[in-house]
Amino acid sequence: MPKAADTPKRPAPRATAARPRKAEAPRPAGALASAEGDDVETRIYRSVFESVMSQRLPPGTKLPEAPLCELFGVSRAVVRKVLQKLAHDHIVQLRPNRGAIVAVPTREETQQIFDARRALEAAIVRLVAERATPADLKALRAQLHEESKVMHRHDQPAWARLASTYHLRLAELSGNAILHRYLVEIVSRCSLIVALHQPPGNAACEHDEHERIVERIARGDADGAVALMDQHLRDLERHLSLEQPAPRKDLAHLLGLG
Repeated sequence: MPKAADTPKRPAPRATAARPRKAEAPRPAGALASAEGDDVETRIYRSVFESVMSQRLPPGTKLPEAPLCELFGVSRAVVRKVLQKLAHDHIVQLRPNRGAIVAVPTREETQQIFDARRALEAAIVRLVAERATPADLKALRAQLHEESKVMHRHDQPAWARLASTYHLRLAELSGNAILHRYLVEIVSRCSLIVALHQPPGNAACEHDEHERIVERIARGDADGAVALMDQHLRDLERHLSLEQPAPRKDLAHLLGLG
């Protein structure tokens, strides 16, 4: 009888229950390392991306791995991962055995990108004209006010950023997340083209044209707003000069780190 009473005490679930504790121990350290790695990658990505968009880093500029590793204090593996992300977003071109360069859109790509952008923004502006609330219009006019202040300061990089933000803000107000996501990519690629082909001193977008589009939206004139946006983008494309500037300064200065 005592032996029978002993049998319930034999199961060993407690031994197996202790196993997950060993597996869980390294996870926080791994998760922390991953988060830190992501932060470094994001910092490098943003540095390159913003330098391209602000026209400090011209298309065609070489992005050698060794200087990037030294500038950011990271390994080649980290730099390669970031360059692959930038290539996926069409900001960088990866050339076999020759390294990475800031992307250089061709004439054919330029035409295709602007064709796609006009189609996207026509759909976006029509949706905004149909759906915009008084609060939306107030936010758009606040955006235009910021544009005007920067324009009068003759701050070309800041103006270029705000001009792009205006178009992306319209995409947000359309209520269509797919159109917004596609426009983010298209605007980035257009910014590369403008950085390559826009003559010095020219505005990437005309502030007055932005204002007229908002006024048509405020009136609910979808057709008028679409027509103005189409002409606005055609004017931007027409003013491009297809000459490539020579790279300038060293990589640290071009990335805003020197």
